[in-house]
Amino acid sequence: MQAELTEMNEFLEIEEEVLRMLKTVFDPEIPVNVYDLGLIYGVDIDGPKCHITMTLTAPSCPAGDFIVEDIRQKVLSVDGIDDVQVDIVYEPEWTKDMMSEEAKLELGFL
Repeated sequence: MQAELTEMNEFLEIEEEVLRMLKTVFDPEIPVNVYDLGLIYGVDIDGPKCHITMTLTAPSCPAGDFIVEDIRQKVLSVDGIDDVQVDIVYEPEWTKDMMSEEAKLELGFL
């Protein structure tokens, strides 16, 4: 039982650190991080592997490659993660409604 609790605590710490790192990644054209923009659709951690499903504000986003590489590098810096896969999807389509309240406020939508 104690080993399971320790393992769960370690998982939660890694997950929390991954989310914290995602909040340090910005689209160079928008002063809000990708997490609060609502671009991150899923984070799946399986041992040392992290799979992130995300979208972009537009399919033709010129910063897409930069954002994906920034995510990869920052999530790889998390202790316990040694492999990061980032998949970009366009379903569901991103809308401004997916932004956090803080992001909407920062961008003047509230």
